[in-house]
Amino acid sequence: MSWATSNLSQLWKIPSTRLLLTSSELRKGSSLLSSTEIRTTVCFCRKMQTQTYEVVNGSYVPVTPNKQETPAPAEDKNDVKVETVGAFQKLPMVMPSVDILYSAIKKSKRISPTKSIVNAAKRERNKGARQLDALMKELGVPLRDYIDKFPNKKYLHPYERSLIELTLGDGNYEEVLGRLNALKKKVNSVGKEHASLCGKSVSKREAEERLAEGIKRLEDIFKSEGKAVDDLLNIAKTLRAMPVVDLKSPTLCLVGAPNVGKSSLVRILSSGKPEICNYPFTTRGILMGHIHLNYQHFQVTDTPGLLRRPDEDRNNLEKLTLAVLQHLPTAVLYVHDLSGECGSSPSDQFVTYKEVREKFSDHLWIDVVSKCDLLKDSPVFYITEDSSNQEHTEMEQYRKMGPPGAIHVSVMTEKGLSELKSMVHELLVSQMARIKSQNSSNPEEVPKT
Repeated sequence: MSWATSNLSQLWKIPSTRLLLTSSELRKGSSLLSSTEIRTTVCFCRKMQTQTYEVVNGSYVPVTPNKQETPAPAEDKNDVKVETVGAFQKLPMVMPSVDILYSAIKKSKRISPTKSIVNAAKRERNKGARQLDALMKELGVPLRDYIDKFPNKKYLHPYERSLIELTLGDGNYEEVLGRLNALKKKVNSVGKEHASLCGKSVSKREAEERLAEGIKRLEDIFKSEGKAVDDLLNIAKTLRAMPVVDLKSPTLCLVGAPNVGKSSLVRILSSGKPEICNYPFTTRGILMGHIHLNYQHFQVTDTPGLLRRPDEDRNNLEKLTLAVLQHLPTAVLYVHDLSGECGSSPSDQFVTYKEVREKFSDHLWIDVVSKCDLLKDSPVFYITEDSSNQEHTEMEQYRKMGPPGAIHVSVMTEKGLSELKSMVHELLVSQMARIKSQNSSNPEEVPKT
């Protein structure tokens, strides 16, 4: 170990703030450069890369350390964020197309030319281009906001997605938003084109003519294609009027044929005030009521009636009822009318009831026979009914008493209403326990039954 080795070891101990050596004097007799002054810059890196080697056949071979790398979590490509219910209440307020147009024209006419321009032709050219640009933006910005703030249907909760399809018609929602987007693009394109033409005007008169021409063109486009805005306004009104459903609160869904007395029972059981008339499909949408018992809050829905026919032949009102049962955490109160007053024969009601009960067998359930004050000693037969089913034991029992365990009630005489309210309360308490159990086991999954 010579002087060079000891000197090098001293250099390694130098702090990072003293990396610049301005002069150095070697010890006498240790080198031929004993009196030479050294001015050099020495740079050190604190993070030194180290490598381990082993000798293999007389050669150094690097050894790769065994590091246990934590695998990156796999991304779920199917993990799409689905909104909870309530998206319809967040829809923006849509202005009528006429109000948007004339407000935009009024604001654009307030735009003045740049003050520093002295030449009259240049001032008019500048004024025209700025006003057309402002008009284009005043028309386009509301359209862009509507497109951005109206939700994409595929990210909605399945219940609200069904409401859009069944209430507005399949594809109508997307078609209106598509027309709105096409209008926005056309307004931007025509506005930029005429603003550019106005900016290239040679004289003041030409600039004025091109300004008037551009305003007229944008006005005609918005008047002819602005119906998309008005259609969106009607869609927003329809969707915003839909009842709000709380997925964490138990819901009692009244189901049955048309005009069997579901709406009357909703009035008795809850705060809902449905229309009550003696004709089929009185309920033309989903009506939501509320029950408050012992400081507990529950929901009640009145749904459109179901007729005896295959699911593919059902109208949109009937499909609304099935959507509620499929997508919301509901308990079912199925209403039967055996008096012959509702328009649906007992045999048709029986077949529909069996189909619905089988399809939604996992729901909590109560059967109610309404209008029991109108029941006669002998069962009711319709002339259109299939006589081959008359001797069927189950059908015979259904005609007389309804399904096994059904409660007989009458709104007119109030028979059975107290018992029904008590059973409904017990059913909804059980439904609440089921919802809490499902939420605790699957906190990110929305309960469906």
